[in-house]
Amino acid sequence: MNKTTVQEKSRNSHLSPYPPTAWLPTSVKEMKALGWDEVDVLLFTGDAYVDHPSFAAAVLGRTLQAAGYRVAIVPQPNWQDDLRDFKKFGAPRLFFGVSAGAMDSMVNHYTANRRRRSDDAYTPDARHGARPDYPTIVYSSILKKLFPDIPVIIGGIEASMRRLAHYDYWQDRLRPSILIDSPADMLIYGMGEKTILEIARILDSGKRISEITDLPQTAVRLHLSAVPEKSDSKDIVLADWKSVSRDKRAHAENFKIIEQQSNRRKPDTTLWQAYPAEKVAVKVNPMLPAMSQGEIDAAFDLPYTRLPHPRYKGRRIPAFDMIKFSVNMHRGCFGGCAFCTISAHQGKFIASRSKDSILREVKQVIRMPDFKGYISDLGGPSANMYGMQGRDTSLCDRCLRPSCLHPAICPNLNTSHKALLDIYHAVDSIPEVKKSFIGSGVRYDLSMHPTGSKEIDRINRTYNEELITSHVSGRLKVAPEHTADHVLSIMRKPSFSLFQKFKQTFDEVNSRHNLNQQLIPYFISSHPGCREVDMAELAADTKKLDFKLEQVQDFTPTPMTLSTEIYYTGIHPYTGEQIFTAITPAEKLAQRKYFFWWDKAYRADIISSLTRLHRRDLVARLFPNRSYIRN
Repeated sequence: MNKTTVQEKSRNSHLSPYPPTAWLPTSVKEMKALGWDEVDVLLFTGDAYVDHPSFAAAVLGRTLQAAGYRVAIVPQPNWQDDLRDFKKFGAPRLFFGVSAGAMDSMVNHYTANRRRRSDDAYTPDARHGARPDYPTIVYSSILKKLFPDIPVIIGGIEASMRRLAHYDYWQDRLRPSILIDSPADMLIYGMGEKTILEIARILDSGKRISEITDLPQTAVRLHLSAVPEKSDSKDIVLADWKSVSRDKRAHAENFKIIEQQSNRRKPDTTLWQAYPAEKVAVKVNPMLPAMSQGEIDAAFDLPYTRLPHPRYKGRRIPAFDMIKFSVNMHRGCFGGCAFCTISAHQGKFIASRSKDSILREVKQVIRMPDFKGYISDLGGPSANMYGMQGRDTSLCDRCLRPSCLHPAICPNLNTSHKALLDIYHAVDSIPEVKKSFIGSGVRYDLSMHPTGSKEIDRINRTYNEELITSHVSGRLKVAPEHTADHVLSIMRKPSFSLFQKFKQTFDEVNSRHNLNQQLIPYFISSHPGCREVDMAELAADTKKLDFKLEQVQDFTPTPMTLSTEIYYTGIHPYTGEQIFTAITPAEKLAQRKYFFWWDKAYRADIISSLTRLHRRDLVARLFPNRSYIRN
């Protein structure tokens, strides 16, 4: 062995101080090293296997392992060869689990313009092509052909958001429940630890998968005769596939029901959607309540190595690099943004970890060999919702609002940032931590909200100040999304005037503390309700605030969001109002160009468009040098 090889081996050993058996097995050789002859559960995932609580395969595998089940993971199986990846372990004793991965595969593969992406952050060295389009369908179909008698259970964001009829942007058509397109026996929607463990226990007791039809947070395919004759308080019969295929308004009305039922604190209603041609119905059982603190602590306290599997030695997984030194403190989001799937998947109500659990993970991060003293993110789906809930939870039990923040912050919501500040202080007091950053999105409407309590308002002002002075790595990213209030209302976002107030606070704190930090706003073009002139005004408004926009994107419709339903149907499901949406590539490009008003390449086109729109006032605001204005 030459000197270079020895040095490389030593370096890799230093960065992965665990034996190969510390990970869940990904090969038969690794399974044998654990002394197993077979596995109980075999998980297939479209992502690389990173043994970290941010990667679902690791969380589900460790959950089952902690209950005594033997679990193996097949990451990114090759579906184009002789299918050896699907065959190598043989049949598991209980079931196959299938997930497309942490992202919807179509969002992962395609841009908003439906162009194929050249990389994949969840694949070693960002290599594209390691998973098919719709891997949930592809993987489950292969497994059912190879092992027809073994239950196949699908889950993850891709399956979760497709549990009922949905619009598919990439095929530009309405598609049925993924349980119609996939031969899987069952679907787990939302966060799956409790449900997958219960399925394992039931199957282990000797029951057949066909007997499990009422388990919370699952969807199953049943004979059409199982559908109730009419809706009642416990069963809601949605418009069937035939109806929604020919009537977009029926589909929009379905969405309102689905969203409201998905956001209940104590769900108890079953949803049904019939597919008459197939003589089957999809039954969606109620969602589980949010995890208790003890339950979510248990999920995060499992014995993760927090590292990619050794099979990826010497290769970089970009998604892991992003979260390597981060700590997720809670699940769920009550923001209810119209274009976001977080609440539909994780739930509206917040499940917060205990301070002790968070600090245990921070100390685990500190022990990583290449830790340099910086926690990259102390956050969650929304950085500053930790520990928040309604003051009177009995009111929450009856609430069907999809957002606790829109159209106004719920008066029952406790918006105190005290518990969050306590976590920040505890982490920052650890000697090995030089600084902790907040990389997750901050809801400034929460921290700026006047509560009527002098004490809470003081705490929240302190939060804003400490956030800006102590937890920003030079740039703080926030998401106003637009400047036009009528567009923001459809988005379920606060008025742009609140962002302007937050910017004033940000600038004032920077000035007082001699800091030179930037506020980086995110904006979306082509969102339902947005017209070209709204984008022109966005350009003028942000120019006045001295922004040259960086974090921008076209709206991408994804299954099971309010924005997507409006995009597809042209109807607001809650009001029945007709809503304009930019649909064609030309309409979208006409909006997107205003993000780049400062680029000379766009100037002539923007001036021409604004002249056509009879908005020379906006030409003057964007290009005050009148030599650029056409007569």
